[in-house]
Amino acid sequence: MSILDIRVLGDPVLRKPTKPVTEVTDELRKLIADMFETMYAAEGIGLAAPQVGRIERLAVVDVEGAKFVLINPEIVSDTGPVEKAEEGCLSIPDIYGDVERPPEVAIRALDENGNPYEASGTGLLGRCFQHEIDHLDGKLFIDYLSPLKRRAALSKWEKEKEEYPGNIRKVRTEVKGEHHHEHETEM
Repeated sequence: MSILDIRVLGDPVLRKPTKPVTEVTDELRKLIADMFETMYAAEGIGLAAPQVGRIERLAVVDVEGAKFVLINPEIVSDTGPVEKAEEGCLSIPDIYGDVERPPEVAIRALDENGNPYEASGTGLLGRCFQHEIDHLDGKLFIDYLSPLKRRAALSKWEKEKEEYPGNIRKVRTEVKGEHHHEHETEM
Protein backbone atom coordinates (compact mmCIF):
# COMPACT_ATOMS: atom_id res chain seq x y z
CA MET A 1 0.00 0.00 0.00
CA SER A 2 1.09 3.55 -0.50
CA ILE A 3 0.02 7.04 0.44
CA LEU A 4 -1.25 9.03 -2.53
CA ASP A 5 -1.05 12.77 -3.11
CA ILE A 6 -4.35 14.58 -2.57
CA ARG A 7 -5.49 17.07 -5.19
CA VAL A 8 -6.65 20.39 -3.79
CA LEU A 9 -9.11 23.04 -4.91
CA GLY A 10 -7.91 24.43 -8.23
CA ASP A 11 -7.09 21.04 -9.77
CA PRO A 12 -9.56 20.51 -12.66
CA VAL A 13 -9.99 16.80 -11.80
CA LEU A 14 -12.10 17.82 -8.78
CA ARG A 15 -14.71 19.43 -11.03
CA LYS A 16 -15.09 16.65 -13.59
CA PRO A 17 -17.77 13.95 -13.30
CA THR A 18 -16.25 10.50 -12.88
CA LYS A 19 -16.59 7.47 -15.16
CA PRO A 20 -18.47 4.36 -13.95
CA VAL A 21 -16.30 1.39 -13.05
CA THR A 22 -16.96 -1.40 -15.55
CA GLU A 23 -14.81 -4.10 -13.95
CA VAL A 24 -13.42 -4.64 -10.45
CA THR A 25 -9.78 -5.63 -10.96
CA ASP A 26 -6.79 -6.24 -8.71
CA GLU A 27 -5.49 -2.82 -9.80
CA LEU A 28 -8.74 -1.23 -8.59
CA ARG A 29 -8.51 -3.12 -5.27
CA LYS A 30 -4.95 -1.78 -4.85
CA LEU A 31 -6.26 1.74 -5.50
CA ILE A 32 -8.96 1.16 -2.85
CA ALA A 33 -6.33 0.02 -0.30
CA ASP A 34 -4.15 3.04 -1.15
CA MET A 35 -7.14 5.36 -0.79
CA PHE A 36 -7.95 3.99 2.68
CA GLU A 37 -4.30 4.37 3.71
CA THR A 38 -4.21 7.94 2.36
CA MET A 39 -7.49 8.84 4.06
CA TYR A 40 -6.27 7.54 7.43
CA ALA A 41 -2.89 9.30 7.09
CA ALA A 42 -4.70 12.56 6.28
CA GLU A 43 -7.04 11.98 9.26
CA GLY A 44 -10.17 12.03 7.11
CA ILE A 45 -13.35 9.97 7.15
CA GLY A 46 -13.99 9.80 3.40
CA LEU A 47 -12.00 10.04 0.19
CA ALA A 48 -13.16 10.01 -3.43
CA ALA A 49 -11.10 8.98 -6.48
CA PRO A 50 -10.92 12.52 -7.96
CA GLN A 51 -9.23 13.65 -4.75
CA VAL A 52 -6.28 11.41 -5.66
CA GLY A 53 -6.36 12.39 -9.33
CA ARG A 54 -8.41 9.44 -10.60
CA ILE A 55 -11.56 9.47 -12.71
CA GLU A 56 -13.20 6.22 -11.55
CA ARG A 57 -16.59 6.48 -9.81
CA LEU A 58 -15.13 5.25 -6.51
CA ALA A 59 -14.95 6.45 -2.90
CA VAL A 60 -14.00 5.06 0.50
CA VAL A 61 -15.61 5.93 3.83
CA ASP A 62 -14.86 5.08 7.46
CA VAL A 63 -17.08 6.82 9.99
CA GLU A 64 -16.66 5.58 13.55
CA GLY A 65 -15.72 2.09 12.36
CA ALA A 66 -18.46 1.85 9.71
CA LYS A 67 -16.18 1.17 6.74
CA PHE A 68 -17.46 1.24 3.15
CA VAL A 69 -16.10 0.90 -0.37
CA LEU A 70 -18.40 2.77 -2.75
CA ILE A 71 -18.03 1.70 -6.38
CA ASN A 72 -20.54 3.36 -8.73
CA PRO A 73 -22.58 4.64 -5.75
CA GLU A 74 -25.92 6.34 -6.08
CA ILE A 75 -28.32 7.80 -3.55
CA VAL A 76 -31.61 5.95 -3.84
CA SER A 77 -33.52 7.96 -1.23
CA ASP A 78 -33.16 10.65 1.38
CA THR A 79 -35.47 11.44 4.25
CA GLY A 80 -36.12 14.10 6.80
CA PRO A 81 -35.93 17.87 6.78
CA VAL A 82 -32.48 19.16 5.84
CA GLU A 83 -30.07 19.74 8.68
CA LYS A 84 -27.15 22.13 8.76
CA ALA A 85 -23.74 20.90 9.97
CA GLU A 86 -20.13 21.91 9.50
CA GLU A 87 -18.17 20.13 6.78
CA GLY A 88 -14.56 20.20 5.71
CA CYS A 89 -12.72 18.49 2.89
CA LEU A 90 -9.31 16.89 2.52
CA SER A 91 -9.06 18.74 -0.81
CA ILE A 92 -9.71 22.15 0.78
CA PRO A 93 -7.59 21.94 3.96
CA ASP A 94 -8.49 24.17 6.91
CA ILE A 95 -11.64 25.55 5.25
CA TYR A 96 -14.99 24.69 6.83
CA GLY A 97 -18.59 25.64 6.21
CA ASP A 98 -22.11 24.80 7.29
CA VAL A 99 -23.86 22.64 4.68
CA GLU A 100 -27.53 21.72 4.60
CA ARG A 101 -28.21 18.07 3.73
CA PRO A 102 -30.94 15.49 4.40
CA PRO A 103 -30.18 13.71 7.70
CA GLU A 104 -30.63 10.19 6.31
CA VAL A 105 -29.79 8.64 2.95
CA ALA A 106 -29.97 5.19 1.43
CA ILE A 107 -27.32 4.31 -1.12
CA ARG A 108 -26.70 1.54 -3.61
CA ALA A 109 -23.14 0.62 -4.65
CA LEU A 110 -20.73 -2.20 -5.40
CA ASP A 111 -18.16 -3.41 -2.86
CA GLU A 112 -14.47 -4.14 -3.51
CA ASN A 113 -15.43 -7.55 -4.96
CA GLY A 114 -18.02 -6.13 -7.35
CA ASN A 115 -20.97 -7.31 -5.25
CA PRO A 116 -23.97 -4.97 -5.16
CA TYR A 117 -25.22 -3.79 -1.76
CA GLU A 118 -27.44 -1.18 -0.20
CA ALA A 119 -26.73 0.75 2.96
CA SER A 120 -28.24 3.65 4.81
CA GLY A 121 -26.59 6.30 6.88
CA THR A 122 -27.81 8.89 9.33
CA GLY A 123 -25.98 11.78 10.93
CA LEU A 124 -22.28 11.96 10.08
CA LEU A 125 -22.30 8.72 8.03
CA GLY A 126 -25.20 9.94 5.88
CA ARG A 127 -23.48 13.30 5.43
CA CYS A 128 -20.23 11.57 4.46
CA PHE A 129 -22.00 9.39 1.86
CA GLN A 130 -23.52 12.53 0.30
CA HIS A 131 -20.23 14.47 0.41
CA GLU A 132 -18.27 11.68 -1.32
CA ILE A 133 -20.93 11.05 -3.97
CA ASP A 134 -20.91 14.81 -4.66
CA HIS A 135 -17.16 14.52 -5.35
CA LEU A 136 -17.91 11.85 -7.96
CA ASP A 137 -20.20 14.35 -9.70
CA GLY A 138 -17.62 17.16 -9.63
CA LYS A 139 -19.33 18.99 -6.78
CA LEU A 140 -17.65 20.35 -3.62
CA PHE A 141 -19.12 21.30 -0.25
CA ILE A 142 -18.35 24.98 -0.87
CA ASP A 143 -20.91 24.88 -3.71
CA TYR A 144 -23.63 24.63 -1.03
CA LEU A 145 -22.54 27.74 0.86
CA SER A 146 -24.34 31.06 0.53
CA PRO A 147 -22.62 33.48 -1.87
CA LEU A 148 -21.26 35.49 1.06
CA LYS A 149 -19.91 32.48 2.97
CA ARG A 150 -18.54 30.96 -0.22
CA ARG A 151 -16.68 34.19 -1.02
CA ALA A 152 -15.24 34.24 2.51
CA ALA A 153 -14.12 30.59 2.22
CA LEU A 154 -12.54 31.19 -1.19
CA SER A 155 -10.81 34.32 0.09
CA LYS A 156 -9.31 32.30 2.95
CA TRP A 157 -8.34 29.56 0.48
CA GLU A 158 -6.49 32.13 -1.68
CA LYS A 159 -4.12 32.62 1.26
CA GLU A 160 -3.81 28.88 1.98
CA LYS A 161 -3.37 27.51 -1.54
CA GLU A 162 0.24 28.66 -1.95
CA GLU A 163 1.17 25.89 0.50
CA TYR A 164 0.10 23.38 -2.18
CA PRO A 165 2.20 23.93 -5.32
CA GLY A 166 0.70 22.28 -8.39
CA ASN A 167 -2.58 21.83 -6.47
CA ILE A 168 -1.01 18.84 -4.68
CA ARG A 169 -1.29 18.10 -0.97
CA LYS A 170 1.53 15.82 0.14
CA VAL A 171 0.29 13.62 2.97
CA ARG A 172 3.10 12.79 5.36
CA THR A 173 2.90 9.38 6.96
CA GLU A 174 4.78 10.43 10.09
CA VAL A 175 1.92 12.80 10.99
CA LYS A 176 -0.55 9.95 11.45
CA GLY A 177 -2.96 10.47 14.28
CA GLU A 178 -6.07 8.80 15.55
CA HIS A 179 -8.40 8.95 12.56
CA HIS A 180 -11.63 8.72 14.53
CA HIS A 181 -12.26 12.03 16.23
CA GLU A 182 -15.52 12.75 17.93
CA HIS A 183 -16.17 15.83 15.80
CA GLU A 184 -14.26 14.80 12.66
CA THR A 185 -15.72 16.43 9.59
CA GLU A 186 -13.03 16.28 6.87
CA MET A 187 -14.12 14.08 4.03
